[in-house]
Amino acid sequence: MAGAKSHDYHILPPNIWPFIGSFSALAMAVGAIMWMHDEVFGPYGGYVFFAGLIAVLFTMFSWWAQVVDEAHAGDHTPVVQLHLRYGMILFIASEVMFFVAWFWAYFNAALFPSPVESIGGEWPPKGMEVLDPFGFPLLNTLILLCSGTTVTWAHHALIHGDRDGLKKGLWATIALGLLFSAIQAYEYAHAPFSFADNIYTSAFFMATGFHGFHVIVGTIFLIVCLVRSYKGHFTPRQHFGFEAAAWYWHFVDVVWLFLFLAIYVWGGWGAEYH
Repeated sequence: MAGAKSHDYHILPPNIWPFIGSFSALAMAVGAIMWMHDEVFGPYGGYVFFAGLIAVLFTMFSWWAQVVDEAHAGDHTPVVQLHLRYGMILFIASEVMFFVAWFWAYFNAALFPSPVESIGGEWPPKGMEVLDPFGFPLLNTLILLCSGTTVTWAHHALIHGDRDGLKKGLWATIALGLLFSAIQAYEYAHAPFSFADNIYTSAFFMATGFHGFHVIVGTIFLIVCLVRSYKGHFTPRQHFGFEAAAWYWHFVDVVWLFLFLAIYVWGGWGAEYH
């Protein structure tokens, strides 16, 4: 047949979601800028930002639902799966560089502290109380390390066709992720400093806060995998959606270890603990 497929690639049909997603992201960016200049735009920046955010989330849901449908249709051949893995690896690499920027800012401020009064030429700034790294931060470290083992358990169970083990491993990982987020929220609520106090507090909240956001995203990712596992979507030979979630979760684990050692332990060394 003249139109017969003679390759292992999946040629995508025309799709409107990249177009919608681009304009949704633009609305978010414009809305955020307007929100930061509320003296000019009033409350409208927040409206534009959240409208763009809702549109981005809807785009993600609809587009990824199409990817799942493609997998069930047999379009994810070994070649396509390989390229999906390349895409996920590049995405995680971009996330690594995102956190490198925050670590760079933190170490720059810590190694070359400003002599102005609010910093006092010291790190942490003179007279500051910081969070005790061997309290809740250490507990959260143990929680994330345990979650890394439970998601690996789920992965090995899936590879060996143990669907019950897959579900139990995912439930345990999701519970640990939610527990981590709850403890971090409690820690933020009782922190002895606020975001705008000085460069230490700003860098602390930006680095740990973005990591917390990634934990929430990873937890949602795993919840989607759990729902799909109950629907029987994954097989020992084809389960890239789960693999991507597991890779992302391990990335979140490793970033936290660096955050704990660099920001909580080393960054607060010599200061009075709260």
